[in-house]
Amino acid sequence: MAAPPLVVPLPAATLFAAYGPSFFGAVTLTTVRPEASAALHLDATKEIDRIAAGLRVQVGDRLRRRGLVVAISGGVDSSVCAALAARALGPSRVLGLALPERDSDPRSLDLARELSARLGISCAVEDIAPVLEALGCYRRRDEAIRRVEPAYGPGWASKIVLPGDRLNSDRLNFYSLAVRPPGGEVRTVRLPADAYLEIVAATNFKQRVRTMLAYYHADRRHYAVCGTPNRLEYDQGFFVKGGDGLADVKPIAHLYKTQVYQLANALDIPKGITDRPPTTDTYSLPQSQEEFYFSLPMLAMDLVLFAHNAGKTVPSAASWLGLESEQVRRAYADLEQKRSTTRYLHEPPLLAEAVPEVGHAED
Repeated sequence: MAAPPLVVPLPAATLFAAYGPSFFGAVTLTTVRPEASAALHLDATKEIDRIAAGLRVQVGDRLRRRGLVVAISGGVDSSVCAALAARALGPSRVLGLALPERDSDPRSLDLARELSARLGISCAVEDIAPVLEALGCYRRRDEAIRRVEPAYGPGWASKIVLPGDRLNSDRLNFYSLAVRPPGGEVRTVRLPADAYLEIVAATNFKQRVRTMLAYYHADRRHYAVCGTPNRLEYDQGFFVKGGDGLADVKPIAHLYKTQVYQLANALDIPKGITDRPPTTDTYSLPQSQEEFYFSLPMLAMDLVLFAHNAGKTVPSAASWLGLESEQVRRAYADLEQKRSTTRYLHEPPLLAEAVPEVGHAED
């Protein structure tokens, strides 16, 4: 006999209160099965203590550094990492780093300052717009956009988006460019591959400059750099190599996004952060992570990834999620395709010959 529907999935309750039904997308509160919900539930207090103990060993004994630098974006992942660092090492040995630029949401800086004050950690602010300007980040991006939308110029805003409802078709996914002229409405145009790659390459300056500054502050204090990806981002390669993918410790890379929110509640992260929908905060138009990268809203992606990692069959996962088997098949295929495409992001430098004295393996 099938398990009865769970009306309010325990680990999702806070997310639903924060975001409403739109956060769940195709997953409704009456279709998620108890076993699926329970799989993502954890004892947040025990997990916080376990991660904090591990960070003390990693930073002090293995890396032999005095503290941690955490780039705080105003999102829940970096906020939880900053709180874990403060719990592990003490607030005086954690530096929060806010790194706004021209396209950043102004609320991000306000939230970073609010979090730092609550945690009792120092917060340094580095406006990276002048560095990005000198590198040609904005110019290179805008030149690529103008090949698609010739009128694009000062006062316009833009973002890259994937088509919606991607689980109901086997069609290839093509990126589009959404643009908004001053005082006008958003319109969308198809992006050719060369323009897409150039826009992404230029935009990746942002993550790489932020990491460069994080290591500057780490070096001057003899600290290590804390990376902030959750499991979904880490598994699916949602990071920039040499940018936000580069760090000395990544304390929440094993946690699903739903679990990160459970830790956030236990760590008393400000409500302005936990209520904020996940965003890339990279483009001048507001952009969700689903628009840019993931095929489902965050809770659904958590459950699909968990089911896939646990070896659940397509029919079993479909029963959990209240989706059609074909939708789950496409979601599984999307997970595997992203793993394959982004595998090189996880690779260390490849050597012609092993150097066993420092632990590098031969290619």
